[in-house]
Amino acid sequence: MRASDLAYTRLRQEIVLGRLSPGAPLAEVEQSDRLGVSRTPLREALRRLEAEGLAVVGKGRTYRVSTISPDDVRHLFELREALECQAARLAAQRREPDVFHRLAERFAEAAALLSPGDPDHTTYYGLVAELDTALDEAMGSPALQRALTALRSQVARARRLSRDDHSRLVQAAQEHRLIAEAVADGDGTLAAQATAIHLRASLAAILTALTGRGPHESAAVLVRPTTPAKEAAVR
Repeated sequence: MRASDLAYTRLRQEIVLGRLSPGAPLAEVEQSDRLGVSRTPLREALRRLEAEGLAVVGKGRTYRVSTISPDDVRHLFELREALECQAARLAAQRREPDVFHRLAERFAEAAALLSPGDPDHTTYYGLVAELDTALDEAMGSPALQRALTALRSQVARARRLSRDDHSRLVQAAQEHRLIAEAVADGDGTLAAQATAIHLRASLAAILTALTGRGPHESAAVLVRPTTPAKEAAVR
C-alpha cells in the first residue's frame, strides 16, 4: 500500500469512528510522525479527506477535522435517499436474483450477529457492506456509484451516533432484508420504497441520538466524538 493510501485509510477511519474529534487539528508534522509517513504523502491524504468533506482547511492552511451538525445530517440524508432509492430501482431491474435471495436469508437471521462478544458489530456491518456492494454491482451505473461513494464517507461518520440501541440494529436488519427481497423479486418500486423507509428510520435514530429530538426539529449542536457504546446503529 502506498504511504498516502495508508495515511488516508488510517485518518479516515479515525475520523469516521470519532477517534479524531470534530475540529481537531491535523498538523502535518504531528500526523507524519504518528503515522510514520513523510509530509508529501500526508498532504495527499489530507487533500482526499478534504474532497470527501471529512477535513477542512483553516487559518494558515492548516487542516482540521470537519464538524457536522444536525442540519448537515438532514441534508446528507436528503441526497442519500434520492441516490439510494434510484440505485435500488436499477438493481431490481438488473440483478441476479440468487444473490439477493441469499442476502435476504442472512438478514433474517442477522439479530444473532449482534452479540455482546462483538461490541463493534463487525460481522453485522460486514453483512451490510455486502448488501451495499451487491446493489452497486447490480445497478450497473458507474456515475451513480461514484456519487454514492463520495457520499458514504460522510454518512458513515454520521451513523456512528446511536450504536448502543440494540432494538434499532435489529429493526435495521429487517429493513435490509425487505430491500434485498424486493430487489431479488425484481420489484423496483417496492425496493425504492423499502430503501426510503429504512433511510428515514435511520435519520430519525441519528437525530434523536444527536439532539434528543426528531428529524423535524432543529438543534444547533455539533457531532462530538463518541464512545463505542454511543456509536451509530444504522447503515
